[in-house]
Amino acid sequence: MDIDIILEKLKKIHNNPVCELEYDNPFHLLIAVILSAQCTDKRVNKITPALFEKWQTPEEFAQLTQEELIPYIKSCGYYNAKSKSIIEAAKSIVSEYNGKVPETVEELMTLRGVGKKTANVVYAVAFGGDAIAVDTHVRRVSNRIGLSNSNDVLKIEKDLNELVPQAEWSVLHHLLIHHGRYICMARNPKCNECLLNTECKYFNSGNNKLPD
Repeated sequence: MDIDIILEKLKKIHNNPVCELEYDNPFHLLIAVILSAQCTDKRVNKITPALFEKWQTPEEFAQLTQEELIPYIKSCGYYNAKSKSIIEAAKSIVSEYNGKVPETVEELMTLRGVGKKTANVVYAVAFGGDAIAVDTHVRRVSNRIGLSNSNDVLKIEKDLNELVPQAEWSVLHHLLIHHGRYICMARNPKCNECLLNTECKYFNSGNNKLPD
């Protein structure tokens, strides 16, 4: 497997992909990323305008009850857990970081309700850091192509980090997300249209037990 060839082909397929969540500041991105778990970016983008018109700042969100927040985010699914995470993260930002979203992965992970994937996305997208956030698309594509052979997100992240220079981490993150979203879908992947046919373990093995 030649990672340089894979990167070159992914860049040819996906022209400078970026985060598709809509946001206007790091705090709003943090909320959008929390909402995007087990939900499409398209759905999140539909509900956040009304949400951020109603409340804008960490201080405002920290004062909310789940009952107040849930009607605005219910269509994103898992609304009980997500509403709790959003409110608790806002409280942490207010009490521990003077109302400003912290700018490192380590600090972001101290926020209640924020795990490694969410921290990596906010760090990379909002603050221009180098990080690979392993979501369902990154996991699936990494295993299918053969960039990793694990379902453990931390192991997949480690494998990907070791494959490419740090300066390419965020680039690879977006490439894999877009590839999983538009070409290498869980069901009915567009294998015949994919430039990675010759490199792809999934395409060349015919093994239906490969991660989907």
